[in-house]
Amino acid sequence: MSMTQQAAPAVSTPPSPGPKQSDGRTRQRPLALRLLARPEVGVFLGAVAVFVFFLIAAPSVRQGSSMATVLYQASTIGIMALPVALLMIGGEFDLSAGVAVITSALTASMLSYQLTLNVWMGVIVALVVSLGIGAFNGWMLVKTGLPSFLVTLGTFLILQGVNLAVTKLVTGNVATDDISNMDGFDQARAIFASSFDVGGVQVKITVVWWLVFAALATWVLLRTKYGNWIFAVGGNKESARAVGVPVTFTKITLFMLVGFGAWFVGMHQLFSFNTVQSGEGVGQELIFIAAAVIGGCLLTGGYGSAIGPVFGAFMFGMVNQGIVYAGWNPDWFKAFLGVMLLGAVLINLWVRRTATRR
Repeated sequence: MSMTQQAAPAVSTPPSPGPKQSDGRTRQRPLALRLLARPEVGVFLGAVAVFVFFLIAAPSVRQGSSMATVLYQASTIGIMALPVALLMIGGEFDLSAGVAVITSALTASMLSYQLTLNVWMGVIVALVVSLGIGAFNGWMLVKTGLPSFLVTLGTFLILQGVNLAVTKLVTGNVATDDISNMDGFDQARAIFASSFDVGGVQVKITVVWWLVFAALATWVLLRTKYGNWIFAVGGNKESARAVGVPVTFTKITLFMLVGFGAWFVGMHQLFSFNTVQSGEGVGQELIFIAAAVIGGCLLTGGYGSAIGPVFGAFMFGMVNQGIVYAGWNPDWFKAFLGVMLLGAVLINLWVRRTATRR
């Protein structure tokens, strides 16, 4: 062999690729677990179960007029459950929401009747009052650092006493006067308390408003910066403040949204019945909170959706009317709701643990 002959360069063959290794952090979770992670999935399945149950137990529910009544009952709860749910996602809750509805209705009714004004003046002033109550709750919360339970419990007691005392002082009775013959009543009734025909069935306008508000709340939560702020302050407000989230603004405006919901439902009650009983509203705040909790919202904040409370309110309306259509003793209604609430909490707990399990 020649001394100048060079050996051919060795050609190295790359090893055949083996199975891709994963440490579990980038592994795609199964579709079922991803669906379970959605806060509204559990209540949706529960709503379907309750619906099917009453279709079997109460055949009259299958009638169109019966379903229209169920949807109406659900809408009056659902309109308030939506802002309450947003507030809960933001880490707070409002015990004054029920009596605030009556405060709004009383304000519009007495102002219009006693001063002989167009009812729209009462409606506008009632909106200002309702937003003011919400702003007061939020301001007290952020300035004092007190829990929302204590702040809104105080507001609840104040409004309950003021509703009754002022109504007696102004009208000499526990109810307001009939405003059905006043200027602007028919126009306001058309917006807040009218009905429309669908296939020969009368459907309340509140059902439409309920769905519109639900769509708007969903868009706000999932597609806007404000929605990110809500989740952030509910999860950890100090961390949210550290990254530039306006915690004070977010908290106060969430309480004002509850005030807006109270105003809208209050106007519906006023223009549906022409008069308002000053002692009503007590206990309704628990219904609104329960609908949000059943809908997947956590009392600890930072978790929930706007769609879940829609199904939660539907379950309330279905149970409320289904018991009547089935001919059962209506005294069992609250017991049934308590079972629903506990069941929803346990199901939501199981769903979240299952969804986060590796």
